Amino acid sequence: MVKPSRTPLPPPAAGGVDVLVLAGEHSGDEHAAALVADLRNRQPGLRVAAIGGDRLAAAGAQLLHDLTATSVVGLVEVLRHYPYFRWLFRETLEWIAQHRPRVVVLVDYPGFNLRLAMALKARGLSRKGGGGVAVYGYISPQVWAWKAKRRFRLAECLDELGVIFPFEVDCYADTTLDTRFVGHPFMQGGYASPLIYDAKAPLLLLPGSRLQPISRIFPTLLEAARGAARAGHLESATVIYPSESARALLESLIYRVSPEGLPRIEFVRSGRETAGSAVLTSSGTMSLSCALAGLPGAIVYRAHPLTYWIGRRLVKVPFLGIANLILNRAVYREYIQDAATPAELVAEIADCQKNPLRRAAAASDADALRTALSAPPDENAPQRILALMEAR
Repeated sequence: MVKPSRTPLPPPAAGGVDVLVLAGEHSGDEHAAALVADLRNRQPGLRVAAIGGDRLAAAGAQLLHDLTATSVVGLVEVLRHYPYFRWLFRETLEWIAQHRPRVVVLVDYPGFNLRLAMALKARGLSRKGGGGVAVYGYISPQVWAWKAKRRFRLAECLDELGVIFPFEVDCYADTTLDTRFVGHPFMQGGYASPLIYDAKAPLLLLPGSRLQPISRIFPTLLEAARGAARAGHLESATVIYPSESARALLESLIYRVSPEGLPRIEFVRSGRETAGSAVLTSSGTMSLSCALAGLPGAIVYRAHPLTYWIGRRLVKVPFLGIANLILNRAVYREYIQDAATPAELVAEIADCQKNPLRRAAAASDADALRTALSAPPDENAPQRILALMEAR
């Protein structure tokens, strides 16, 4: 992981700010970027600043700090970088106090964003605290999986919450929080999936967006690819990566486990149109992208042993994969921790590429997911944010 930057946050470039967006992960940066692009199309003069990543910057937001470059997951990893997050929290709170955006949009990332919303209320800056800053939550923390009581804390400090999975509205039914299903970003107008199914294309390897999970998952994917190549099931593979720091790590891992016997490997930056015949993916947002593209495949997950031990005792859901949770069945088989062996994954690769029933099932699942994730046309996050701006 790159050393976190502690450069003070700059003032608003336009002399003021209407919307401040905070997104702490690559997937959140991607979803927030689509949101900002839509907002600026609806209101071209909107002044948007962001603490996020390069996708938000490309969408027209003034990037105050790249938080995605230091995205971490798991108790051990968060504790290791606690001084950095404490510094950024104080910087962000003071920036909001000084520049007073009309709306703060908090994109998931509850460890940071929920605490910030609570601090804004305690300081009297947010509307819930008697101030003038509206606080909009976009993409709910996974209260349906763990830490369910956070829903009451969110209700105390958010003005409104836009959720992207339809079942999440019911999770807040016993709170006072105005919660609305605003559709999944992948179903919004203008979104085109970069992933395409092609029976003759390479196998896709998606080890995730965060550096710690990549370092644990990718070696297993490489060994599976090596085994499939030696068995004659695989000639080439495409690795999709989210950032240059991630690519550097991925390339170093290839040489760490040895490139001998591996299939031909191509690296493709996420967001580019990429075809695949099957996929081995981490359990994050990209796994949903793969399922929506009708790609047959499997989910592979490995974490720090302590993080996994704690997680098994806290997480109360039957699946890790988002598509599996939405349809309540194993769209993708899940190979978790010690179950993620190269031999099991070689068998998955062979079945995905040689069994026509896997592709037919994947195509049918993609149709079911698109139906489930589409919201009514008059209910979306940009409309709700602009409404909050006007409701002073």
